[in-house]
Amino acid sequence: QVQLEESGGGLVQPGDSLRLSCAATGLTLRTNTIAWFRQAPGKEREFVAAMRSYGLNTYYRDSVKGRFTISRDNAKNTMYLQMDSLKPEDTAVYFCAVDRAGILSTLRDPDTYDYWGQGTRVTVSS
Repeated sequence: QVQLEESGGGLVQPGDSLRLSCAATGLTLRTNTIAWFRQAPGKEREFVAAMRSYGLNTYYRDSVKGRFTISRDNAKNTMYLQMDSLKPEDTAVYFCAVDRAGILSTLRDPDTYDYWGQGTRVTVSS
């Protein structure tokens, strides 16, 4: 049984940093495409960042480029999202996700992902 367990959300001020974690059991993250999505109140779930299998390439939505970093620890089978210079518009529930197929053209489409974490809330407010 595949499980993705997230942690690391919280309430921070603009300009602060947070690191989200997503520990996986039942599959090997290294051999799958991994991603982070987020969903703000009243909005659709949106792509944030992804890393293809074996970590060959990473992808980000434009609004987080240079501020967010997706990574993976193979030994711990855990993925991370390092978020720096946080802004109020980053406020959302963040979800980790895994796509077994890893097709580049659908990387940003949440419907293609097979497994999801439960979500962790990030609030950026002064």
